[in-house]
Amino acid sequence: MDLSNARWRTSTRSGANGNCVEVAITDEGVAVRDTKDRSKPAHVFTHAEWAAFVGGVKDGEFDL
Repeated sequence: MDLSNARWRTSTRSGANGNCVEVAITDEGVAVRDTKDRSKPAHVFTHAEWAAFVGGVKDGEFDL
């Protein structure tokens, strides 16, 4: 997936301490990266994988 023109969005819950996650949604899928080191490759997911993850978060599957 070519991410050179991706529009990255930072989580609104990110603080000023640099522990942030950015997400780019494209026609091909969803990319996630760590803002502390943008030179590393992003993790890329299909739209179906991303929807399953977001659904799990909303359903509390990852609550501690």
